[in-house]
Amino acid sequence: MPSKEELLKEANSSSDPKRAEALYREILASPISEHASTEEREAELRQQEAALVKLGELYRDQNNAHGVAEVIKLSRGFVSSIAKAKTAKLIRTLLDCFNTIPNSQKIQMDVLHENIEWSKREKRIFLKHSLETRLVGLQLDTQQYKPALALIETLLTELKRLDDKMVLTEVHLLESRVYRGIGNLAKAKAALTSARTAANSIYCPPHLQARLDLQSGILHAEDKDYTTAYSYFYETFENLSTQDDPSALGALKYMLLCKVMLNLPEDVTSLLSIKLASKYAQLRDVESMRAIARAHQKRNLADFEKALKDYQQELSSDTTIRTHLSALYDTLLEQNLLRIVEPYSVVEIEYVAQQVGQGRQAVELKLSQMILDKVLHGVLDQGRGCLLIFEEPQADRAYGAAIDTLEQVGKVVDSLYAKTVKLA
Repeated sequence: MPSKEELLKEANSSSDPKRAEALYREILASPISEHASTEEREAELRQQEAALVKLGELYRDQNNAHGVAEVIKLSRGFVSSIAKAKTAKLIRTLLDCFNTIPNSQKIQMDVLHENIEWSKREKRIFLKHSLETRLVGLQLDTQQYKPALALIETLLTELKRLDDKMVLTEVHLLESRVYRGIGNLAKAKAALTSARTAANSIYCPPHLQARLDLQSGILHAEDKDYTTAYSYFYETFENLSTQDDPSALGALKYMLLCKVMLNLPEDVTSLLSIKLASKYAQLRDVESMRAIARAHQKRNLADFEKALKDYQQELSSDTTIRTHLSALYDTLLEQNLLRIVEPYSVVEIEYVAQQVGQGRQAVELKLSQMILDKVLHGVLDQGRGCLLIFEEPQADRAYGAAIDTLEQVGKVVDSLYAKTVKLA
């Protein structure tokens, strides 16, 4: 009968996935000899561990999420014989196999729940925390904010007791992202501050530092502080680019977005010519931001809408970009409407709608919003279908000046009264 090492070599060199799968399963099913020496037992355990990882990778390449889940279940019986630190690493490696499998979040969450329960029974506390942190990340991705917050609360209590700063930083960062997802920016900022405080007391790995900077940039952008946001995004981009991390592209898109939001669309081209950004310049994601910058520079609504339509996937899949581009579109529409109605005292709404290339109802709604926000001084005459525009009212300062004068006179009278009291 061939040894585990021979079976492993045969499986690794096999070009037939079914044959390789059968060989890996055979390695995992064969028990370790009771009469083997310590060195032999350790070698066989290493071969079984390698077979587990290879089988997981095989299912990953086949996009077989159920297969990966089964491998993780198999690993639980195997890990009882190896060190706890090695166990956590093995299970994390197998869970990473889900990352490239599309639509596998549901299965991954079920697997995580099972493994968390198993960790509790086996009293593997650090593994439990690692799995729960991963589960929170998945709940955030699938917008399950309520269960994510409940799990974060439990995790934070346990982590503060253990004083595990690294995981504490990650959980506070996830908490910040969850609060930002539900629109509570005050709590998102507080959680990010807690994450930075925890990170300051330890060595913070570059990828974690990049994630902290990215979240800081996103929150500053939400506050319309695009200059500060840009500097954070630049730090993130520089950090991730040096590690050849594919998520550097996302940070670059945010940098380009900040330039557009700061009314500096002409800077987009010069930004893409720097050494770190040049390798991304021809990608579709970057081209989408370039199209938006061109439309904004020309103040052209039709081009802006065309860019949004042509690059729908690239511009709509990211919540941050989608939100800010929506605000930019509103600003652009407002500027175009003000430019069109400026020469008139009375203008037909239908004519305005034709000029901006929008539906009459949408234009009417935007004009009424501008009147209420006091951006435009006028009134909508819906009976005639017209917009009546007034001159900007000049504030009459006579009343204010009169009140100021009376206040000063009052002070003089009080002063004279005080002096007469002293003389008396």
